[in-house]
Amino acid sequence: MDSRLPLHVIVLAAGQGTRMQSALPKVLHPVAGRPMLAHVLATAAALDAEVSHVVIGHGGEAVQREITAPAGLDVRWAIQHEQLGTAHAVDQAMPAVPDAAQVLIMYGDVPLVQSATLANLLAVGEATGALLAAQLSDPTGYGRLLRTADGRLAAVVEEKDATVEQRQIKEINTGFVCAPAHKLRAWVAGIDNDNAKGEYYLTDLVALAAAEGAPLAVATAEEAADVEGVNDRLQLARAERRFQARQAEAVMRAGVSLRDPARFDLRGTLDAGRDVVIDADVIIEGHVVLADGVQVGPFVHLRNVEVGAGSRIHSHSVLESARVGADCDIGPFARLRPGTQCADGARVGNFVEIKNASLGPGAKANHLSYLGDATVGAKANIGAGTITCNYDGANKHHTRIGESAFIGSNTALVAPVEVGDRATIAAGSTITKNAPADALTLARSREQKSLSGWKRPQKRPGSGGDNGGSQGGA
Repeated sequence: MDSRLPLHVIVLAAGQGTRMQSALPKVLHPVAGRPMLAHVLATAAALDAEVSHVVIGHGGEAVQREITAPAGLDVRWAIQHEQLGTAHAVDQAMPAVPDAAQVLIMYGDVPLVQSATLANLLAVGEATGALLAAQLSDPTGYGRLLRTADGRLAAVVEEKDATVEQRQIKEINTGFVCAPAHKLRAWVAGIDNDNAKGEYYLTDLVALAAAEGAPLAVATAEEAADVEGVNDRLQLARAERRFQARQAEAVMRAGVSLRDPARFDLRGTLDAGRDVVIDADVIIEGHVVLADGVQVGPFVHLRNVEVGAGSRIHSHSVLESARVGADCDIGPFARLRPGTQCADGARVGNFVEIKNASLGPGAKANHLSYLGDATVGAKANIGAGTITCNYDGANKHHTRIGESAFIGSNTALVAPVEVGDRATIAAGSTITKNAPADALTLARSREQKSLSGWKRPQKRPGSGGDNGGSQGGA
């Protein structure tokens, strides 16, 4: 039977974050597309925490609206109405924490801390409590750990209260603390605000524990950068790049080839098969699945997309909530909007936009076309400049294009309309009625004419220089 106490996490997330210079609460600023606080709560869930008590203050209502609890984690909210220090913030959550619990203090603006680091802290401090330390070559701004002659932890001194000699200490306090709830409750109650800032420092509990003859144990973070807080935009950017570097390494170890790991952004989850190759400056959001042998060109944006084996997504293409079959070619400069489905062997070329439409096996739309609310049959060919006129100003209407149909360039298909199997639509047609199978349909407004003696319009005096075509043509 597991004799460990249930874990309650207290996340301090009440700070205003004035150095961010933003109307957005600091803990909602994103790293890899998710609020920093969401990363912290995901780490708490990975530790099998029973409850996470999030202490909020500035922008608390926005924080509550934006944050969704991870699966299996009970998130409760505590409000710190006045910003009186970290011990005061913890005290706002303690009434909801039972004595028979282990408490871990986390921070909503430290998104990179890893569950393995905190699991080690919890193991070290299971009985008496523990503090997470780190070694920094430049400890400026951090509280320093003070030890007794025999190496035991005696106290933490904040930099503003430290002597010149104490500021030379390289071992710093990260702020992460764990302790049995009943001990933490007593220590917090005994903390005063007799310091340079007049705040209740959570770190003062270190001296209180030492005075009781049972000093906190110390665990050391292997990677100091993982426990750094984010207080301004520069630190936020550093956290983003470090997190992305970590993800790039994991992706490559799983078998994906990244042409430039430093220029890869994963802002969601990626399931990749064997021999997947991703070029530089690719952004992946939501949940993306890339089957065996998929190749993704540079500057591609994928969001909630499934791509079948052997398909190629060429440069500067944007795919969102779309499904692409096997052996397809997409792009360059293609846009697949939500609801797009491309069957095996389909081809979508440059400057083609597809929305809520399906392309059958081997169908092709190679250039400069828009297909919305449409079904395109197998091996159909969509000529350049083709559009489905699917919206009448109030409702969307469907277009069906049959198998092996050939749609000539610069065709407008006014939905609802059907083009039969193997039908041919002459270039420049506007199709408003169903076009039968195995026939040529031609719908042009009038016979071509050339008018002699016609003169181009002249600019009015004083109208200025060339407008670059901004005035409508004939």
